[in-house]
Amino acid sequence: MATIVTTVTEVLRYRGKIGQWSWVFHRVSGLGIVLFVCLHVVDTSWAAFYPDLYKQAIAEYQSPLFTIGEFFLVAAVVYHAINGYRIIVLDRRPHLWHLQQRAAVLVFVVVGIILIPVFVLMFGHVLDYYDTDPEFVSIAEIAETQAQFAIGFVVIVGAALILSFLQAIINGENISDPIPGMRRASQLDIWFWKFMRVSGLLILPLVFGHLAMMHVIMGVFDITAAGGDVIGTDLVNQSGSAVEFVGDRWNFLVAGVAVWRLYDGALLGLIVLHGFYGLRLVVNDYAHNRVVNRALNWAIVFGAAGLILVGSAALFAGVENTAEALLQNIVARS
Repeated sequence: MATIVTTVTEVLRYRGKIGQWSWVFHRVSGLGIVLFVCLHVVDTSWAAFYPDLYKQAIAEYQSPLFTIGEFFLVAAVVYHAINGYRIIVLDRRPHLWHLQQRAAVLVFVVVGIILIPVFVLMFGHVLDYYDTDPEFVSIAEIAETQAQFAIGFVVIVGAALILSFLQAIINGENISDPIPGMRRASQLDIWFWKFMRVSGLLILPLVFGHLAMMHVIMGVFDITAAGGDVIGTDLVNQSGSAVEFVGDRWNFLVAGVAVWRLYDGALLGLIVLHGFYGLRLVVNDYAHNRVVNRALNWAIVFGAAGLILVGSAALFAGVENTAEALLQNIVARS
């Protein structure tokens, strides 16, 4: 903890100009995105396994607190994507390294050009929804839900610390020992370095498409609009249920292929692997104690594997039965 505090203090004191702040914003935006991905994968899986919990999650996303967070999330994704593209290009073009400062400035300009119309459209959805005088979930309910996620995080990290401590005892390590110094990059490290660049390029159109559909063309508020369109399909959300929206979208077939399940599956795998490896790099920068570093790396590996398993299980299971039951309820009420 002291190392992290010292590092943050040095970042604020060091006058590295725009290059430093590009690095800071890239890292902070990446961490924010990873946090949201953890929440989003878990709560979207509830559409398949715990429909009532998913309904509650969407209600929280429609609250003012999460509405503000949505704007920060979109800004983080856009900045991280555009700046990541800058990193990839300059990695492959060493003769352009003298243009680093101009490239960093260009990134901020491009991000601003993208975000201005995007925020205008998003704010339009917010105003339309607030004009209906909706009932919002209380801060206390949101805090209770997020506390459950926090407890899960603490349990995972705590279990990893205990296992790492036991490993240290078995290996005869001193628990205060630092991690080894500079070492030669392994083949796995080299592979992941390449993967981060390739996955970044593959993620770019996928994540921008997702943001356009779910945050710009329509908003989180439209997911629960009875009679509203299910974006990306020719279907209508008859019940106005978020669960039916997800079910209709995942079940929509093009030439017999569930295209949106494949799309979301590709996003799931690429973003989790890309994001959690980035998280590993951050941990290795700041966690220098051998036991703590090993524990956090284990937590990252198991966390990424768990998210992919949970998300994949939901995609494979679908929400056919839930959506069908909702439709039957509509017919019965009519």
